[in-house]
Amino acid sequence: MTRPFHPAFRRRFTHARTQPIDVNQVINDALSQAGLSGGQAPRMPSFDLPGLGDLANGLNLSGRPDATPPLPEGATWALRRHESPAGSRDYRLFVPAGGASEGLLVMLHGCTQTPEDFARGTRMNQAAAKAGLAVAWPQQGPAHNPQSCWNWFRPEDQQREGGEPALLAALTQEVLADLDLPHGRSAVAGLSAGGAMAAILAVTHPDVFVAAGVHSGLPAGAARDMSSAFAAMRGGARVAQGDGAPLIVLHGTADATVSVANAEALVPPGGFETAHDDGGRSWTRRVAPSGSELWRVDGAGHAWFGGDRAGSYADPAGPDASTEIIRFVCAQMR
Repeated sequence: MTRPFHPAFRRRFTHARTQPIDVNQVINDALSQAGLSGGQAPRMPSFDLPGLGDLANGLNLSGRPDATPPLPEGATWALRRHESPAGSRDYRLFVPAGGASEGLLVMLHGCTQTPEDFARGTRMNQAAAKAGLAVAWPQQGPAHNPQSCWNWFRPEDQQREGGEPALLAALTQEVLADLDLPHGRSAVAGLSAGGAMAAILAVTHPDVFVAAGVHSGLPAGAARDMSSAFAAMRGGARVAQGDGAPLIVLHGTADATVSVANAEALVPPGGFETAHDDGGRSWTRRVAPSGSELWRVDGAGHAWFGGDRAGSYADPAGPDASTEIIRFVCAQMR
């Protein structure tokens, strides 16, 4: 359900299926033609990657305007900035009318998205307001990744004592203090690259995040560089999610950008499984002995289930991912 791939990229990737390519040149040329890049992408080796054109057609690089998303009556939507020894980021903070009495959810957007776009597409603010949760929406911008992706594939961003995990944990603790919320009242969720970073935080900071929602993402440690990231996205991670906070994982079986095999690597085997059907789409929900949940949605692609198409990567068909993530994380906060 991603939006059409930009024509400039489609032209450049036409030959990727038949001959070796210089990935740097392809990306930089296409970004330049699309008017989306002001500088050079990070250097990556030239290699022959069959099917790269198909993968590229599943990515969305056109972005969305940063208009304020719809807000429940009486809620606030503030622009704030976090600065700590681990780094700095701007973020949006949603607080429902009457305050956030129950806790905090941190939402990590996917590549090319913004907090505003992600909030519109997921409608998470509305779901959180019903549960009395505040929502923090950190912004990953081009200064930190050319496509505004969380850097889930870099070793330095997969550890507790530094990189983006340390930054996001510090940001979360700052917001908890500002809202006068106790320890143990925060969780994290994300889509795609944001989902992969949420999975990392579940392993590196289970003392900060009591639960994590991973939508169309990958397990912690799935990649160590760009080439292994592409391989994990297409064929599934070769590692299983490590010990940490419990997860609710949602993934479409027809996801052409991140293989559904990654969802299986996120949740340990076993438990019990139930089948569901809303009249237009079917899915299964497996609850593992650890308490983590795996939702496999038949025929769904790389988009937030139950979302609003006013945002990018949003699929209005069910199940309602935001409602289910809120249910799951609130249960862990009790």
